[in-house]
Amino acid sequence: MIVLAGSVFQPYQGEAASQLDKINSELAQVRKEMSAASQNRKQADKDKESVLAMKEKTAKSVNEILQQINEVSTQLSGVQTQVDSTEEKLLKAGEDLEAAEKRLKMRDKLLQSRIRLMYTNGVVSYLDVLMSATSFGDFIDRMDSLKSILSQDRDILDNHKKDKALIAQKKNEIEKSLGDVKQMYAKLADYHELLKDKEKEKEVMVLKYKHEAEELEEISEEQEALLIKLAKKVSDLEAKKKKIKVYYTGGKLGTPLHTDWRLSSPYGYRTHPVTGRKKLHAGMDMAAPKGTPIYAAESGLVIVAQWWSEYGNCVIIDHGGGLWTVYGHIRNGGIKVEKGQTVKRGQKIAEVGSTGMSTGNHLHFEVRKNQEAVNPAPFLK
Repeated sequence: MIVLAGSVFQPYQGEAASQLDKINSELAQVRKEMSAASQNRKQADKDKESVLAMKEKTAKSVNEILQQINEVSTQLSGVQTQVDSTEEKLLKAGEDLEAAEKRLKMRDKLLQSRIRLMYTNGVVSYLDVLMSATSFGDFIDRMDSLKSILSQDRDILDNHKKDKALIAQKKNEIEKSLGDVKQMYAKLADYHELLKDKEKEKEVMVLKYKHEAEELEEISEEQEALLIKLAKKVSDLEAKKKKIKVYYTGGKLGTPLHTDWRLSSPYGYRTHPVTGRKKLHAGMDMAAPKGTPIYAAESGLVIVAQWWSEYGNCVIIDHGGGLWTVYGHIRNGGIKVEKGQTVKRGQKIAEVGSTGMSTGNHLHFEVRKNQEAVNPAPFLK
């Protein structure tokens, strides 16, 4: 019976052992997979931390460069303002000089005419004129006339001397101002070169960590207000010269980019990805490759064509009737128009870039009505 029992139960025990081994094996496999999954999760968490740290580091580095760019551009804007002010004074001095020279020329003619008259009629003394009076009343009248003539002669000579002194002064002022402007333009050139270096540094940083870095753009209300104030001043000066005409009379504006572009940020309030501040984004951001041509949305007069702080290289066109269009973040060397130039609708004015407070190639496009930003979207085709 023992032998029989052994022969009967032995396979079942073997089968049980086999099942147990199988279960243990499966458990071991599950534990192995769980361990691997745990390791993968840990690695994923580690990688995530690394990416976030790199992202933070990149954003910080980019922000540092942007801050440096902002500081340099503030210096550049300051010098540019000095240049504009000095040039304005220079033009005024030139106008004063022209007016003084014109007065001097007219007075010279008057004095020469009087000398010729005296030469032709002979020298008559003032005493002879008085003694030729026919009555006491006539004597008084002649005395008054002589006083008036003498007073006029004295005034003419005094004014002649003053205008000669003024001409000499204005010439010195102009010479000095021209020297100052020359130095300022040299400073501007230095700042532009420094900005180019900083922009290249920013570009390298963004390209190196393009997956980690956020696309940043932050234009402060202060710089926005200063730019619009500058544009208004230029527009008013051009209006005095009758160079501002009404080109826009209604309807749709032309789209400033004629190739495919992506709306990376619309007009309206938004929260900045780094600063966390909520503010009005005064334009629409049209993402496109660097160097993409930018065209005038309407005919008008260029009132700004220069670097301006967080806008980077910037162009503003006055279309008349209080309507302006603003084009920001133009690439270095990408401004193709000059201040005071009249442009036609659809004319190439610039090229897309990422200068100023920007980390991605795009056109920052604004429409302003009486200096106030409005949504550009309804104006475009």
